[in-house]
Formats: sequence, C-alpha cells, structure tokens
Amino acid sequence: MKDTPGLPQSLLVLGGTSEIALATARRLIARRTRTVWLAGRPSPALERAAEDLRGLGADVHTVAFDALDTDSHEAALGKVFAESDVDMVLLAFGLHGDQARDERDPAAAVRIAQTNYTGAVSAGLVTARALQAQGHGSLVVLSSVAGERARRRDFIYGSSKAGLDAFAQGLGDALHGTGVHVMVVRPGATTPQAVATAVELGLRRRSETVWVPGTLRVVMAALRHVPRAVFRRLPV
Repeated sequence: MKDTPGLPQSLLVLGGTSEIALATARRLIARRTRTVWLAGRPSPALERAAEDLRGLGADVHTVAFDALDTDSHEAALGKVFAESDVDMVLLAFGLHGDQARDERDPAAAVRIAQTNYTGAVSAGLVTARALQAQGHGSLVVLSSVAGERARRRDFIYGSSKAGLDAFAQGLGDALHGTGVHVMVVRPGATTPQAVATAVELGLRRRSETVWVPGTLRVVMAALRHVPRAVFRRLPV
C-alpha cells in the first residue's frame, strides 16, 4: 500500500497485554496491519486483547510466551515465523515493580531484572535472527526514559531498562545492512496512545531512537551532565 510506507502488514507483540503494545497494534491495524500474534502468558486478559483486535478486522492469534522461561523462547517464537513472514516485532513486556518493597526483597528485584533484561535479551536475539533469516522486518524495543540515568525512586527498574536500551542499540548496530531495522522507543510520563503515534512515525522514518514526548531528548541530554550531588536533590 503506497500510502503507508514502512508500516507492517504482520505484527508479533511480545507482551500481548501491554497497554502500550495494544494501543500500537490498534493504530497499526487502522493503517495497514492485517495479521497479529499476541505473545504472553495464557490468561483471560490475553484472550480479551485478542478479541478486541479481531473486532477491528485483524486476523489475531495468541502465542504462549513467558519472558522468564528463556529455554522456551526458540520453540515458542519459532512457530510464529514458521507460519509466515513477520514484518514487525514489538518487544513490549516488562515489570516496573515497587521500589521500596523490592529493595527489601532481593528475589523480587531479581525477577524484575530477569524479566526486563535477561528475558528481553533472549527474545530479542531469537526474533532478530528470525527477521534476519527472512531478510526484512523491524524490531521495536520499548525502553524507558528511566534507563537514561538512575533515579533514587526507581533505580531497580531503571537499571534494567538501561541494560535493555544498551543491548537494543548494539543489536541495531550488529544488524545494520541486513535488512532488519531496530528501533528503540524511550517513553516518559505519557499515554499509550502518544507512544503508539510516535512508533508509527518512527517506522515511517525508519528512526533508530524515538523519545516520547520528543522534548525529553533535550531534557535528558541536560540531566545526564548534572553533577550527582545536585541530581539526587532534583524532583525527578
């Protein structure tokens, strides 16, 4: 379709109940997307999400996927690519946690790190290899502005997103020239709909990094250079 350059006809969502992911899927279905795979833990919420997207006219399938069960990623996600090409993978799963609680419970903190980073590394590499094998496609990774600089109020979550962000940037460099496009999305305090709009624009432009809202690029560039003693006193 000439009026929708860069937008996918087929979409695989890792984190099929994510509000941002579903807002993005709805927007893409309204433009061009006709086939969607929602990957997540089997649940009524996942089935409701699938039904919602079917109501928009898409052919929607659910895929059993657990970010923490990295041994299963190859088989679970491989089944999707075995059925047909996938134009876009949206890596949208993650846990924010509760900073105060997680500081007292190292096991909970580790679960956040394993989900947001280790699970994402595994799923990212599996899907990137599949996209490379088919010779085209986009991998869109939902990072966070929280990963730009650790803050007292959410440094466990922020550190896991920092790792994910660095991984995704490196993966994009590794795949440059292969036909696979990697785009890192860094939302701040915004709405799922705003992120979905930014993802669409980024796909059309084949951007490598997208900030939501865009003004955060300048704000975070300044905050990165604020002395630590001053930064810890800022209300951020």
